[in-house]
Amino acid sequence: MDATDIDQSELFSATSWQQRSGGPRYLQLYRHIQAAIKDGRLAVTTSLPAERELASLTGLSRVTVRKAMSQLVADGLVVQRRGSGSFVAPQMKRMEQSLSALTSFTEDMQRRGKTSSSETLSCGIYLPSPEEIVALGLTSDVQVSRITRLRRADGVPLAIETSTLSTEFVPDPNRIETSLYEELSQEGIRPSRAIQRISACNLSEDQAALLEVSEGDAALLIDRTAYLSSGRAIELTSGVYRGDIYDFVAELRNA
Repeated sequence: MDATDIDQSELFSATSWQQRSGGPRYLQLYRHIQAAIKDGRLAVTTSLPAERELASLTGLSRVTVRKAMSQLVADGLVVQRRGSGSFVAPQMKRMEQSLSALTSFTEDMQRRGKTSSSETLSCGIYLPSPEEIVALGLTSDVQVSRITRLRRADGVPLAIETSTLSTEFVPDPNRIETSLYEELSQEGIRPSRAIQRISACNLSEDQAALLEVSEGDAALLIDRTAYLSSGRAIELTSGVYRGDIYDFVAELRNA
């Protein structure tokens, strides 16, 4: 949807929202656009006018418009994509993810009452990288199935995950449509524990475009190695999760 589909002159005209006693002009514009997003006048994925055009419509300077837009981006209401413009961002409440339970993305979203979906970005059988050899305890001549997916909940992109397993466990990675763990369970295989390492990162241009946020936004990088009950490593997954949605929570006990 594009902002041209609505009456721009009416929506952004200063006479409809600007007040002398309403505080700084950038803040008034911010609040006006925020309200329009909240009440649905500006729907999700709506393309907003370019900075120059918005300045003309509102009668404000480009500096003032830029300040308001920067605040909207910082608050997660608007996403800016290089070369494409500014768009109303998908809105989703923050989610707490427990670090004490080993569940798949699909299972976690089902538990929350959300519909999960996956888009395969790349998929194939490869020789393992040095990191994969060490993490999974493989020899260099063993092949691995590697699949990179964009994970969504209720249509909102949340994470980019790359999973690697020996072809002994996943001989055909093209069979993995939504849940990797569900596919493994059907073969009588299920990881019983995992070690996760979490670090902060900033999204690249390509990652931000896939997750529909801004380049450079904060994200969580999670590397997970999962093990069978026998102690054998079965899965290595590296995922980038949106920092504006995920909170990872761990319960601590006295030793």
